[in-house]
Amino acid sequence: MQNNNYYLHPSSFIDNNVTVGDNTKIWHFSHILSNTKIGKNCSFGQNCVIGPNVIIGNGVKVQNNVSIYEGVEIEDDVFLGPSCVFTNVINPRAFIQRKDEFKKTLLKRGCSIGANATIVCGVTIGEYALIGSGAVITKDVKSYALMVGVPAKQIGWVGISGSTLKFKNSIAEDEFATYEIKGNKLEVVKK
Repeated sequence: MQNNNYYLHPSSFIDNNVTVGDNTKIWHFSHILSNTKIGKNCSFGQNCVIGPNVIIGNGVKVQNNVSIYEGVEIEDDVFLGPSCVFTNVINPRAFIQRKDEFKKTLLKRGCSIGANATIVCGVTIGEYALIGSGAVITKDVKSYALMVGVPAKQIGWVGISGSTLKFKNSIAEDEFATYEIKGNKLEVVKK
């Protein structure tokens, strides 16, 4: 199905009360559940399930085989690698309904999640953070942090470009900004 605002592949479905922004593309075998809001210029690869009640910003890229469950909120320009995983309950059981225990997960602007990474519910991933492939995130992630491993640990900092930053006297640069380490945070000092 195609309309003037977004593209929906004929093998995919959109439920009632869904908002999809202009120029968004939803590819093969995907399903957008009710009360979900998707921004402009997003892309969803094949076999994605989104919602219900999920909020996704503008310019978000979701690769193949990703399910984004209720409780997840995604800001603008986030990248979700193939087969990355979200949870929404800490202690799931098939025989116990825990929909009233969904924990909010927030992905801040510009962060990237690598292929096959797992994001345990209830965390915030900071702006432009980079989560390595296969990492398991169990706690909040600082903006610009480079996280790898199981459970994930911070091994460095990345810039807006996604490149690992090299520091001299607590200062680093990429093509987008100049950064400074202040305490245990990275701050943009010049764009």
